[in-house]
Amino acid sequence: MSRRANVHSSAEGAHEWGIAEEVPVEIGFNGTAWTVMMASPTDVEDLAIGLALTEGAVASGRDIKTVAIRQWPEGLTADIRIAPDLVRSDRIHRRALDGRTGCGLCGVEQLADLHAPPSALPPGPRVEAAAIRAALDSLPGHQHLNRETRSVHAAAWCRLDGEIILVREDVGRHNALDKLAGARLRGGEPDDAGFVVMSSRCSFELVFKAARMRAALLAGQSAPTGLALNLATRLALRVAAAGPDGAIVFFSPESADE
Repeated sequence: MSRRANVHSSAEGAHEWGIAEEVPVEIGFNGTAWTVMMASPTDVEDLAIGLALTEGAVASGRDIKTVAIRQWPEGLTADIRIAPDLVRSDRIHRRALDGRTGCGLCGVEQLADLHAPPSALPPGPRVEAAAIRAALDSLPGHQHLNRETRSVHAAAWCRLDGEIILVREDVGRHNALDKLAGARLRGGEPDDAGFVVMSSRCSFELVFKAARMRAALLAGQSAPTGLALNLATRLALRVAAAGPDGAIVFFSPESADE
């Protein structure tokens, strides 16, 4: 979702430019607010479900009955309807999230939380460099909102051969991945193997969320941070990035074998 603005370019003169919208989105359970995220006002149901799953507040998308979206003058609300006994209250109380779009530490109440990631992934299928390159090259063609605004991130779920089958966009990179997770996991755990490609750099919260999605690999447009790589190693999640001259660079315990 975007609106238009008149801009002036030194090369092209005056023309219209799409401006990405960013609004507060309150996410809650059974009428009780949990967090407020700054997000793009699209695919809000996916965002609510994905955040609840990647943050561990809900065990399975099958447990969620409905998500009620309402528009208010101040922003949007997404109320997740779920049996009270299926909400992990310890995660709700510990993670009263202050959801800034650019904040990599959203939901971390204390430093110790950084060292409590999900369990390591079982050995997954190998993803070839050619498949990652194909996904990264085709991703811009799936970024419809970014073509209008040039200001939003994308997260894509890809088959092992690199074909992109699902994409979500948002002004926040981790919001985009939560939307992707929500879209994939709302009906339960899909059994198709695949990997995640991001339009952004690979940060530690993206590693955390990709692991929750049971991705075979996480690929980004630039190299991971040290913290992201440390977490990926602990989770046995392969990480890759676009390198110079079209190369794909692997950052993982198996990188020496790539």
